[in-house]
Amino acid sequence: MRHQKKTLKLGRKEGHRKSLLSNLACSLIEHHRIKTTLAKAKAVRPLAEKMITLGKKKTLHARRTALAVLRQADIVKMLFDDVAPRAADRKGGYTRIIKLGQRTSDASEMAFIEWVDSAVEVETAVPDTKTKKAAKPKAAKSEDATAATGEGTSEEPAKPARKPRAKKAAAEEPAAE
Repeated sequence: MRHQKKTLKLGRKEGHRKSLLSNLACSLIEHHRIKTTLAKAKAVRPLAEKMITLGKKKTLHARRTALAVLRQADIVKMLFDDVAPRAADRKGGYTRIIKLGQRTSDASEMAFIEWVDSAVEVETAVPDTKTKKAAKPKAAKSEDATAATGEGTSEEPAKPARKPRAKKAAAEEPAAE
């Protein structure tokens, strides 16, 4: 039976998993929002919320416990000075996970994990290139062409006139003997 064994393994051994989650938590504290896979976001959420709870205690023991988990002194300072005081009046639920859809390379579910008290930033979805026709690239304008016309609004510079081709019949005339 798997009682009391809730840990998400993420396909890694214990040491690698602890380092990964620690680094994700540090990035979340530093940047307030990170983009990662859905499985990693769900795995780092409990750790990040425990760090906020430690930050709210403001004791030396809590600071040393956070340092033992996060392993970066500057991030622990940022946690205790900036992030935890913003969540002082909240009793839990410090993070939110926003699902983004599948990654194009390996179809892995992606998500943002962010602090609830931070401002929500809207990111537009990247259009799917397979369903829509690719736009034709416009010819690059040269600086000389725009300077000569005096306006930069024309889409394409004028093309030079072609020389007329010589007719084949004229070229195949019999030579004078």
